[in-house]
Parts: sequence; structure tokens; C-alpha cells
Amino acid sequence: MEPFDAAGLVGTRVGSATLLAELARGSMGIVFAAFQHTLKRRIAVKVLPDALADEESSRLFIQEAEAAAGLAHPHIVPIYEIGREPGFHWFSMQLIEGESLDRRLKRLAANPVPGRRLLPTGEALQLMQRVLAALDYAHGRGVVHRDVKPANILVASGSALPVLTDFGIAALRSPGGDALKTPRGSPLYMAPEQILHPAADERVDVYAAGVLLFRLLVPGLPLVAHRSTEELLVAKSSGKPVFTRRPSEVNPRLHRDMDDLIAQATAFRPAERFSSCRHFAEALARYERRHGGSG
Repeated sequence: MEPFDAAGLVGTRVGSATLLAELARGSMGIVFAAFQHTLKRRIAVKVLPDALADEESSRLFIQEAEAAAGLAHPHIVPIYEIGREPGFHWFSMQLIEGESLDRRLKRLAANPVPGRRLLPTGEALQLMQRVLAALDYAHGRGVVHRDVKPANILVASGSALPVLTDFGIAALRSPGGDALKTPRGSPLYMAPEQILHPAADERVDVYAAGVLLFRLLVPGLPLVAHRSTEELLVAKSSGKPVFTRRPSEVNPRLHRDMDDLIAQATAFRPAERFSSCRHFAEALARYERRHGGSG
């Protein structure tokens, strides 16, 4: 998101809440901590200022709230209200006290002890199974996330429980759920078909979850050499191998069965991937039963 002075919004009343302080910002809005007066609790409010919005981003912002509001799952952030104030759209949601998975991974990577720079494998497998359960639930209700990545997964303080958020480019399988006009997403996690066909189905989430799992299990993804994001997207969309090494080669403590799981999840052709996030989660559970939390 472009530079925007959000300090002027602090103290603004939106619906039943008052904005308190900026928490984070991304390509689809600014998230504030807020106080909800009716229930006397802290919540989060996401704001999209008109100064940073165009027609499509405004539509996607409203679509994000509508998509997530229809979902009730312990690993998907609940949506409370949506509204419009002079100068910005907004919607409110549960405030997850914790940090994003992205921030947690960066914090771990900075640990001076090499053996503590990754999540324990057992914890990573459990986290992924919960994320996949949330995605499978959403798919069953006609919502494809399309932007699964560490920054869009919150981890509650004092636990390893993930909460999926940011449905900003979700696809809605409903009469009003039109496709994106242009491809959007995070290049590293975008499925090949998502680059060329914005209306791709739920198997784009299977692909992104496969990349995410790989990311959790190794100290650094072994990506094909590329000088720019465009080169990476071209490699993906042309079917060229994106990863130069298998997971067990990068992290020798992983069993080679993990190589097959991630290869299937990130297959170039959607038909060769796990047919659903549920099947992917079941495969991870079998791996865990056979090999435990090795790695």
C-alpha cells in the first residue's frame, strides 16, 4: 500500500467502535486496533481510504468482508460489521492477540542457535493441518482464498493455533462472485494457472499451501534462479521447475515421503495435485503417524 498518514483516523468512530491505533497495513487496507463500545472489548478494524482505492480495490475490499462473513470456523477470523464513512470503507473483525506467521518465521530465523531457526516439524505439520481444514471449510462454502501465505495467517499468543485472514482476493462461487480483472496474489505462492487465469479453482489454494509447507520445513526455499518477480512468474507459468532441490535435501531430517507430498501439492497441472485441501491434510496426518515430528 502506498504511503498514507493514518494518524488522522485515530479516534474516528466506525459503527460501534472507535479506532485506537494502527496495527498493520497491506495491499488491501490498513488494520487498526479499536474499542467496541457496545460489548466493551478490543476488536480490529480494516480500513480502505478512498485516496488509496480504485474501483476494483474497493470492490475487492467489500468482497473480502462478505466472503469471510459467511464463514464460521475456529481457524478463520470472524467478521462483525461492514460500513462506509466519509473518505473510507471499513469492516470490523476479531482482534487476534499475537503475530503473523510471517513475523514469527522471521523472528525464528534470527535466532543465534541454528537448530532453533525453524518451527519444530511436528508443530509445522499441526499448523498446516489446521490451515488446510480452514481452507477446505471455505471451499465447501464456495470461497477460494487465492492468497495463502505466512503474512495472511495469524498465530495467537501463547499457542500454535493459526487463524486465516485477508480474503481480499477471494473468489466467490456465487452469481455475484465475478473473477478478478487482472491476476493478483503473491508471486511465490501463486499457482501457475492463477497467473494466466484469475478465475482458477480451489486447487490454487492447494498449491499455495504446498509452498507454505515447504517454507515452514526448510531454512530457505531452493528457488530457481530469477532476477525479477516477472522471471519467476514466467518460469511458473511455462511449467519449468521452480524448486531446484527436494525438501529432504535441504533439511536432511525430513523423511523422503515429504518430498512426494510437497511435489504433489505443487504440481504444475492442477489435476496432478491433491484434489482437495482435505486430502492434503489427510496425507500430512499419515506422514505424521508414520514419521512423527522428525526434522
